[in-house]
Amino acid sequence: MGDKPKRSLVPRTGGGFFQELGMNLKLILRLIRDRRVNPLVKLLPIGSLIYLVLPDLAPTPIDDAAVVWLGSVLFVELCPSDVVQEHRNALRSVVDGQWREIDEGQPPPQVKDQS
Repeated sequence: MGDKPKRSLVPRTGGGFFQELGMNLKLILRLIRDRRVNPLVKLLPIGSLIYLVLPDLAPTPIDDAAVVWLGSVLFVELCPSDVVQEHRNALRSVVDGQWREIDEGQPPPQVKDQS
């Protein structure tokens, strides 16, 4: 009973279910806007969302969540792999920055070019 695992306030680096879901939604939106993706392939996520809103179009008893999931997975798989990887890298990249506190009434300090 006394051997409870310690809880940490620091989030895990792998991310959780909702973080991955958000990343996949952002990836799909970025791929839909990318001109390098075939317009016919872009119909997959759009069609699955239309089915989600109007499920009576198909007479078969298909779970709505399965249709949306399958449409999104097929869309990402049918997009060019280099384009998908480029967008995944851009979504996971971290911009280096530095925190500064600025007093009110003072102009912000000038940023020096580090290149």
